Amino acid sequence: MLIDSHCHLDFSCFDHDRDEVLERCKKLTIETIVLPGTQANQWQKQIELCQIHPQLRFALGLHPYFLNHFEPAHLVKLTKFLEQYQSKVLAVGEIGLDTYIEVDWELQKRVFQQQLMIASEHMLPVILHHRNSHNELIRILKTTKFTQGGIVHAFSGSLQEAQTYIDLGFKIGIGGGITYPRANKTRKTITQLPLSCLVLETDAPDMPLMGKQGQRNSPEYLPKIFESLLALRKENKQEILQACSENVLLSLANL
Repeated sequence: MLIDSHCHLDFSCFDHDRDEVLERCKKLTIETIVLPGTQANQWQKQIELCQIHPQLRFALGLHPYFLNHFEPAHLVKLTKFLEQYQSKVLAVGEIGLDTYIEVDWELQKRVFQQQLMIASEHMLPVILHHRNSHNELIRILKTTKFTQGGIVHAFSGSLQEAQTYIDLGFKIGIGGGITYPRANKTRKTITQLPLSCLVLETDAPDMPLMGKQGQRNSPEYLPKIFESLLALRKENKQEILQACSENVLLSLANL
């Protein structure tokens, strides 16, 4: 059984063939696909898709990309939805910090901390987004004493950074980046981490695999990411497959 721990299948680029994509995933034994939240006006669509398709599960959060449209009412709505769907929601996410986007840095930090507080109040893990922001993410996780853990999505960083996240209760998300031989730093880090911390993801429709640059990424490519991970690790195929699935179950709520 494969689990895609991070896939935006609710995005409009899947509206014309989502059912077909899900059918192909079933045939590939991709049994669960996690849809992280990105913005408040998209949460209802996520939830409705998960009600229609048993393969799909959801998290809810405010992605830093979209914070130029942030309103305090979005946090009120988040709390309301977490209470309404408390037996279904897997995590607060996708939340985090990104230095590459034109969104006020202080706003990003404030909304991130507020969402960590909401996650703590509801005893939920978080799904973390990062780009050139590990130091600040780790600092805030430590200063807020966040203890619910979760997943560091699309990890790219040093062994020391990965180990710090693991010590804070997080699993490490492995995506299409490892299919690129030039991603030496990340690939080397992945070989050194304990198998007990790794989870698979596609981040579809983003993060295309090597050879599919410029194309829509899809959850049906998860086996290709698994094959790349298998080539980097010493454990056998069944060990890695079982561990990656169990690690998702351990890191998210209500799965």
